[in-house]
Amino acid sequence: MRRKLVVIGAGMASGRVLEDLIGADRDAYEITLFGAEPRGNYNRIMLSPVLSGEKTYEEIVTHDGDWYANNRVVCRFGEKVETIDRSRKVVVTDNGETPYDKLLIATGSQPFIIPIPGKDLDGVLSYRDLDDVNAMLMAAERPGAKAVVIGGGLLGLEAAAGLKARGMEVTVLHLMPTLMERQLDPAAGYLLQKALEGRDIAVHCKANTHEIVGTDRVEAVRLDDGTEIPADIVVMAVGIRPDKTLAEAAGLAVGRGVHVDDAMVTSDADILAVGECVEHRDMCYGLVAPLYDMAKVAARTLLGEAAAYEGSVTSTKLKVTGIDLFSAGDFADRDGREEIVFRDATRGVYKRLVLEDNRIVGIVMYGDTADGTWFFGQLKDGSDISEMRDTLIFGPAYAGGSPLDPMAAVAALPDEAEICGCNGICKSRIVTAISGGATSLDAVRAETKASSSCGTCTGLVEQLLAVTLGDSYEQQAARPVCGCTDLTHEDVRRLIKARALKSMPAVMQECGWKTSCGCHVCRPALNYYLLSDWPGEYVDDPQSRFVNERNHANIQKDGTFSVVPRMWGGITNPRELRAIADAAERYGVPTVKVTGGQRIDLLGVRKEDLPAIWADLNDAGLVSGHAYAKGLRTVKTCVGTDHCRFGTQDSTGLGIAIEKRMWGAWTPHKVKMAVSGCPRNCAESTCKDVGVICVDSGFEIGVAGAAGMDLKETEPLTKAATEAETLEIICAFVQLYRENAKYLDRPYKWVAKVGLDWVRERVVEDLESRAALVARFDFSQQVFQHDPWAERARAEPARQFRPLADLTMEAAE
Repeated sequence: MRRKLVVIGAGMASGRVLEDLIGADRDAYEITLFGAEPRGNYNRIMLSPVLSGEKTYEEIVTHDGDWYANNRVVCRFGEKVETIDRSRKVVVTDNGETPYDKLLIATGSQPFIIPIPGKDLDGVLSYRDLDDVNAMLMAAERPGAKAVVIGGGLLGLEAAAGLKARGMEVTVLHLMPTLMERQLDPAAGYLLQKALEGRDIAVHCKANTHEIVGTDRVEAVRLDDGTEIPADIVVMAVGIRPDKTLAEAAGLAVGRGVHVDDAMVTSDADILAVGECVEHRDMCYGLVAPLYDMAKVAARTLLGEAAAYEGSVTSTKLKVTGIDLFSAGDFADRDGREEIVFRDATRGVYKRLVLEDNRIVGIVMYGDTADGTWFFGQLKDGSDISEMRDTLIFGPAYAGGSPLDPMAAVAALPDEAEICGCNGICKSRIVTAISGGATSLDAVRAETKASSSCGTCTGLVEQLLAVTLGDSYEQQAARPVCGCTDLTHEDVRRLIKARALKSMPAVMQECGWKTSCGCHVCRPALNYYLLSDWPGEYVDDPQSRFVNERNHANIQKDGTFSVVPRMWGGITNPRELRAIADAAERYGVPTVKVTGGQRIDLLGVRKEDLPAIWADLNDAGLVSGHAYAKGLRTVKTCVGTDHCRFGTQDSTGLGIAIEKRMWGAWTPHKVKMAVSGCPRNCAESTCKDVGVICVDSGFEIGVAGAAGMDLKETEPLTKAATEAETLEIICAFVQLYRENAKYLDRPYKWVAKVGLDWVRERVVEDLESRAALVARFDFSQQVFQHDPWAERARAEPARQFRPLADLTMEAAE
């Protein structure tokens, strides 16, 4: 017979306990769930988007009726538990008694209401649940309605932002000198106030509320200095208190909250408690991440397993009306501490790190919080930062003394780095889910819950998707390019051409960019579009390229790089092989691998060795294989008529001609090609971006194939009689793709959007159009076709190293 578990409180903490418990053993208990609200578990963190109109209630429901039914949870919503009879092990409601073997208390917290005259008037609201939000929405329907929010903390500012979005005139009253003083230092609090005022939200700090004025309903708020502020509603958001009433009445040990031990057990061995109602090691928590940590432990305890909650080091990462904020630790001024501060008034960025004994103890970030997770990891680990003291404020991108882009910084995060603070999800958990098949943001959310709560970690999760999946990952279509603009990629491409915009500042100014300098998402796209549309006029901006393109080598998960020399059509010779072997030995390359593109990959090259290894390979006649590029990667070939008895044409020679004509051509995404000497297709031409099958009468050209996350056969474009015609058609196709595709769209996705008939008309049927495309392609190649390895090797001094003979002799000894 199954034991009986009664749960009091249907919020987020108890919901997570039930998920973990049922997921581990759905037959362990008969579960009865009581909730004071007439509804089940929903994501309270997302009440603000519901208030502002960004989401509906249905979109924030965590457990719907089907979930409870499928997991055999008896729901008693809207039925308040009046008492707990511990001696008889029953809970009592107006509808009678319900017995339990184990009881879980998750009553959460209650909003603090300032004890001032008028606090009970109609129109005075708290901000804790959906009923509060619905009451605010009803008030906002009245034309010209005014709201006063008392409290300049997180909840108060979220309420203010939501009410403003609904068209109300909003005033925020805050007792302290600066906003969010628990999470932000005065400088950041000041910046936040200015930003809110810039959004037409009035803010009064040092404002002590004396009285709420009205007869039957709220009419105004009166301050101590006599100032009266008209109001149709007043939202009190001045803090919360653990709801310990039921536990205290039952005789359980309480302090500020319900006392629990490390196993989340109260002073009664059969009663557990989790969430905002508990006090653990003298701490009460109001953030979601600690509550979920408690929930995991409570579930294991209910299953009879050993588990311990040892407290949480918390951080706050949030958005208030689109403003990024992050804080963690203790940032108060104390003897023996020092601070590092970065201010950029133009960009509205402020960062402050508080150090003690060469360790980060406090973090405050405003306007740019991308590195918050990394800083927080350093704080939690107690890392000694003395070696990177000079560049610390610039984050992981400069932790090694040289800049990397945000993608590289995410790749370098340790596996245990916390990505989603709300749900306590670390990097390794997300990467495991992605590797297991969760290849979209929605799939990662469903599998791990990362980014499903407040949403501020969404960008990090998307970067992990990109880092883990590589080129196979791309953002969903029809989204804005990034948060800097409301324009899609297609809009931007059209405007660059229509308005003859030939620089990034011109694009950002003319197209209404929300930031003055863009971000790591839009800058690479804009750089590519400008290069593509104005070759010879626009100057490439290397800092707007991804880290792989900037370093001319692929970064690996351990921070080293992969170097792939180009082998034209997969052909090499003893001299090149000797040079590759010598370079592998000289620079201690741990892995030498033959790739699927008929080349040799040197994996594990240190960044400081790149210029020298390039120089050595250049000396042997080898150039960059552009294995890192959004451009032509490889042209795979079979041996064709040179050696194969089935070959119908010189596939190797054609492949080399194509590669030499097209290498160095930047494209919206990587491009792979192949030439097979006969229909047996040994070079796998029918799953490439461009594939050629040689037949007796000529060359069959197919396009828009794929062999990555998506598997797709090429579509027949046309048939050519000669090598020259084949090469011309391929150049025209690639140029059409370059000029029209969205950045990071592979050819098969672009062709699916525009239609193969449209492509065929311009590349095959309209000979004048084809000739113009080829001419533009060849002109751009005059600008861009060069070996970046040679340029970088000349520009950067080579490492000093001993002659290879010395190393060989030493190894022999």
